[in-house]
Amino acid sequence: MTKHPILPSRNEDYGFFRTLTVCPQRDRRSSEVWSLASRLIAEAIHADSEDEMIGIRDFLDSRIGRHFADDVVGNMTGGGIGLEAAIGSAIRRWQGWRIDRQTEREHGIPAGLPYLTGWVQHFAVTAAMDDAH
Repeated sequence: MTKHPILPSRNEDYGFFRTLTVCPQRDRRSSEVWSLASRLIAEAIHADSEDEMIGIRDFLDSRIGRHFADDVVGNMTGGGIGLEAAIGSAIRRWQGWRIDRQTEREHGIPAGLPYLTGWVQHFAVTAAMDDAH
């Protein structure tokens, strides 16, 4: 379990939060779903800093976070599994994929990293760079 707090969404009208808000299979309030997803991602990528928690928040708030949410919803509708299992399945899938050379060129995420870890780190670095300016 992460020693840093789960950060709330800053983009409830888009990204992961919005996708799970309109999902008919949702059995919990969106803020609870958000917290669960954030915690499970933090555990999966071994997040141990506030910067990584910011990266998780910004990842989930992003366009790619919406795609992650689509994967979670697909797991619930197609697989008939509950929310926590659906999030866990999406995390395992995304961690099984690897950042490719094109993504490395376009976004600066090192090729070969697990996909989810790479995107969370990308958003953590982007936020840190924004704060430095």
